[in-house]
Amino acid sequence: MTWPMRSSTAIMCSSNLTTGNNMSESSQNNMPEKSSATVAPQPDKNTFSVWKVLLPVAIGLGVVVLMFLHDARKEDLSAVMRSINFTAHTILFLLLGWLFMIGRDVGLSWRFRALTDHKLRWTQAFKVDFLCEFTSCITPSAVGGSSLGMIFLNREGVELGRATTLMITTLFLDELFFVISCPLVILFTPVNEIFNSGSGAFSSGIKLTFWLVYSGICLWTLLLFLGIIVKPAAIRNVIIKLFSIRFLRRWQPAVIALGDNMVATSVELRKKRFSFWLEVFGGTALSWTSRYMVVNAIFMAFLPATVNFADQWLILARQFVVWVVLMVSPTPGGSGLSEWLFTEYYSDLIPSAGLALIMAICWRLISYYVYLAIGAAIVPGWLKDTFNSLHRNKVKKNPQSFSDK
Repeated sequence: MTWPMRSSTAIMCSSNLTTGNNMSESSQNNMPEKSSATVAPQPDKNTFSVWKVLLPVAIGLGVVVLMFLHDARKEDLSAVMRSINFTAHTILFLLLGWLFMIGRDVGLSWRFRALTDHKLRWTQAFKVDFLCEFTSCITPSAVGGSSLGMIFLNREGVELGRATTLMITTLFLDELFFVISCPLVILFTPVNEIFNSGSGAFSSGIKLTFWLVYSGICLWTLLLFLGIIVKPAAIRNVIIKLFSIRFLRRWQPAVIALGDNMVATSVELRKKRFSFWLEVFGGTALSWTSRYMVVNAIFMAFLPATVNFADQWLILARQFVVWVVLMVSPTPGGSGLSEWLFTEYYSDLIPSAGLALIMAICWRLISYYVYLAIGAAIVPGWLKDTFNSLHRNKVKKNPQSFSDK
């Protein structure tokens, strides 16, 4: 899930890659049944190019090096390193951090299985989860990944129109989680603690950014709710009319596809029972909460004697703020910005800037770089299988042209 509007548009735009005249015809007629979402998108070989993997790594490492050099002027980093004892306790809680990330994967895989009425096997669900997370790692904002999810699901045997419906649903569930959880967390956390971290300018900035982004999430979630549950046809007509304005017209085909899929999604979702919504939202809550608690485990690993229960709750509460702010990160996977944000935001709870940076690196290794590495290992084989499948389909459809060659 990238920044909400950009993500959903990307979901629809992904299906525009190969629709050609079909898309134009659908745009002219505005007919839902001709939505481009029913045409299988063909991934480009450059979609997962090497530079897209190396860029976030380079940005992250560059920022870390700059922060190390900056901190070296203020304190003896070698002394900070010597003060860290990697005892069995430290290793145990770092492993707990890994376990929380596995909980995140279980939550999302569980959600994928529930959305497909458990027709998707656990292995398939985990594969889709890792591919989506890898996409998130190499695209702007720190919570992206939905834009190609429908292609991943389609490759695992889910019909493309249904896959698009499912990805719009996951987008809605993620936004709904933020809308519901953030006020509850703030309600049970003193406002002067959740936003104030020492620096007045930083605290004011993060507070303003959080509320601006959260307001955008609320508006977008309301639009999704109206669009896929309450009045899909009316919302579709409104956004199509809006994008008929001259300077917005270039995006109208993608918006028509978005509107068509909102209507299709609504038909399916209205048939679902309450138990379905409870299960998929439970998977959503498990995935996000598990991701947040990685930081709690890291604090227990490095600062077990100084972090009490109240601090642990504050650490968790601030993660809700961090991930809302990271939704507008311009860097791939929030690289660079995430490390800096961690060291600044938690500076009042960590005794030294050097230790804060080390903890930030551990956090990113567990929650980010491992997915970048696993995704880079999975994607080449996935792309090979995809292109081979596309080639076989072309041969079946037009065997004569291939035999002539």
